[in-house]
Amino acid sequence: AIGDSILAWHKWTGRDIPSVMGALLGARVENDAVAGARFSNTSGFGRAAGFDVRAQFRPGPWDIVLINGGANDLLSDCRCRACDAVLDALIAPDLGGEVATFLAEVLASRVEVIWMGFYASARSGLFSGGRRFLMLYDARLARLAAQTPGLTFLDSEAAVDRRDRSHFAIDGIHPSPTGAQRIGTYLAQSVGR
Repeated sequence: AIGDSILAWHKWTGRDIPSVMGALLGARVENDAVAGARFSNTSGFGRAAGFDVRAQFRPGPWDIVLINGGANDLLSDCRCRACDAVLDALIAPDLGGEVATFLAEVLASRVEVIWMGFYASARSGLFSGGRRFLMLYDARLARLAAQTPGLTFLDSEAAVDRRDRSHFAIDGIHPSPTGAQRIGTYLAQSVGR
């Protein structure tokens, strides 16, 4: 698994989304997601420390690579206001962009890729105003997956309810252990199908 804090949350306790998914599938999991990771983090330190989602990926004997990310790009680069240029750089309306290019590189290593879409959180906090752009982002990624063999888009919003605070950590954004369990279960069941 590679991505940002949504996948990294609870990693050190083994209750993170990828670990839940792996336990249900009976699979060994490596979670290299890092809180704060972005797609556009090109600084030497950022890449070395895993803050660039692309740098988290390493070819290996993986069957599935679970990926998320992009919200921190929107937060950092446009503060969730007038984010059209940032969104288009990640994935444009024509489905080009740095995320699409990266996904093609991962798929070239002959793995199945699952892109986990973002859910609506209980409270937006720093991401206030960004929901519209995250929805557009997810819609474009879902379109890309529909036409790309080996790429599956799964919307984590199908597993959590923004009105149920038990699904969220105290910050109202990241998943609680319950939320991570629900999302990991949903992803595992989707793979099982």
